[in-house]
Amino acid sequence: MNTTKRNTLLFIFLSIGLVFLFLIDISVGAVAIPIKEVCNSLIGSGASKSSWEYIIMDYRLPKAIVAILVGMGLSISGLLMQTLFRNPLAGPYVLGLSSGASLGVALVILGSAFLPSFASELVLSSYGIVIASSLGSFLVLLAVLAVAQRLRDTMAILIVGLMFGSLTNALVGTLTYFSTAEQLQKFTFWSLGTLGNLSWTSIAILSICVLIGLLLSLISIKPLNTLLLGENYAKSLGLNYAKARFIIILATSILAGSITAFAGPIAFVGLAVPHIAKLVFQTSNHLILFWSTVLFGAMIMLICDTLSQLPNSAIVIPINAITSILGAPIVIWLLIRKRKMMN
Repeated sequence: MNTTKRNTLLFIFLSIGLVFLFLIDISVGAVAIPIKEVCNSLIGSGASKSSWEYIIMDYRLPKAIVAILVGMGLSISGLLMQTLFRNPLAGPYVLGLSSGASLGVALVILGSAFLPSFASELVLSSYGIVIASSLGSFLVLLAVLAVAQRLRDTMAILIVGLMFGSLTNALVGTLTYFSTAEQLQKFTFWSLGTLGNLSWTSIAILSICVLIGLLLSLISIKPLNTLLLGENYAKSLGLNYAKARFIIILATSILAGSITAFAGPIAFVGLAVPHIAKLVFQTSNHLILFWSTVLFGAMIMLICDTLSQLPNSAIVIPINAITSILGAPIVIWLLIRKRKMMN
């Protein structure tokens, strides 16, 4: 079987798998809903029970959509960072965006005790936390972009991003040291990540941000393929390296920043999914890797969301715990399998 036919079959299989996992994610939970009823509800016919209709349309469908958006966005931003820095350990948060978001949320949650009661209720609302997270990510983004304009060495930008992350983590640690148990609990819950509790307005905003980030990533495919040859060789081929680097960093920032603002810092996905796509498709062509990473990212987040709900149980496990528990063994197994195949 030639490579083109193999890739086509893989994409068809992944697309069908994505639809299937989407329906399973909506079907499974504390209340099991037959897939047939889920399909009826989604196409507008309505479920046979009003309670099922409510659960599907007001709770599980929004959460499944957020899972897809988070999986696609973080996976692509991880692919961009790994290619730009030529580092397999680079992820979407390597520029310090997650730490900036955490600092913004920490200032709001842990510093709310110093505000009047009416102001405290306002900033601790869901939109107040989203705005604080967005501002934290945005300020770190501005700092990274300002440094990127002055530094020609891409690895130096990576180090600067890590330093921003260390600085903001130190500030968050200081705030937590002087916080109450209730404030620490709220901040811990946010840091564990969540795919639920988003209104349709919030989902629409997140969808727009992810779409913009994916479009910027899509137009960067040719520069990304060129960067595989090395920075100096890419420049000799006529690549405007500074412009390409700016767009890649901007796309990553929009994707990772918006997702962190609405869903919290989700671990593992951005780091591991690009490796899974490369191992399965056995290519370095970013046109193939882009779409495969999008599909794999969405599928893995749907699987993690399904497992986090613990079928037929009211208990919900934090999504961050599931992504790491499920993802780390998969990547280790794939890497070992690849090494055996090479030998």
